[in-house]
Amino acid sequence: MRILVITRGHPFEREPFFAMFDAMSGVEWYHVEQPAALAVFEPDYARQFDVFVCYDMPGIAFTASGPVFDDPPQRFKDNLLALTRQGKGFVFLHHAIAGWPAWPEYADLIGGRFLYLPATLRGAPCQDSGYRHQVTHELRPQCVHPVTEGIPASFTMTDELYLFEVFADSVTPLLASNYDFVRDNFYSAAKVVLERKMYNNTDWPHAPGSNLVGWTRTHNASRIVYLQGGDDPVAYANPHYRRLLENAIHFVA
Repeated sequence: MRILVITRGHPFEREPFFAMFDAMSGVEWYHVEQPAALAVFEPDYARQFDVFVCYDMPGIAFTASGPVFDDPPQRFKDNLLALTRQGKGFVFLHHAIAGWPAWPEYADLIGGRFLYLPATLRGAPCQDSGYRHQVTHELRPQCVHPVTEGIPASFTMTDELYLFEVFADSVTPLLASNYDFVRDNFYSAAKVVLERKMYNNTDWPHAPGSNLVGWTRTHNASRIVYLQGGDDPVAYANPHYRRLLENAIHFVA
């Protein structure tokens, strides 16, 4: 199996991240960074890969006055949607759910959105999303599914969690967390990018969120999997996370 791993837009530790793919049996992986990755979505080029694994965060430029959101080129939009009509498999990891914030259909494709600023999604106003690092929580598979094959009935993981928008009506739940996804347990993303205030949730009236941390959906003919986990080497080393990632790659292929 040939997979393409796409990164850039959010910092990460490269060696332990790529070690996950080195450890996969029967997988030949390649790597490309944004913005060069835009070219690999050309259908003729993309044909050589079975799966795209997206660990990128395109379409956001962080400036001193706040984030600037860029609309993706129309050619990229057309190419991506053409790939979904062809049935190309996609696995989105962790911060990839924040990508292309100016393009609503990208959120629809993944099944949710992490918001750096308050925005309107699906016609409804939404608060900016929340984050919390190094949370030790218990995860439980929500169904019998190829992505959760070999995963115990519950397991513990330490990772960054998000309080974000999940389009629960258009996804099939795979994993849920026992963590309490409420405002008091998270910090405002907008406070960081606008006010440079880390770990702050003052005057941030975020509603309780979903405890789903993994799901799948179909977009046109493509199988899509999103796994919220995967922030740092502690997460990368978790054997159950590794199994989920490898299962997801095989499933969407």
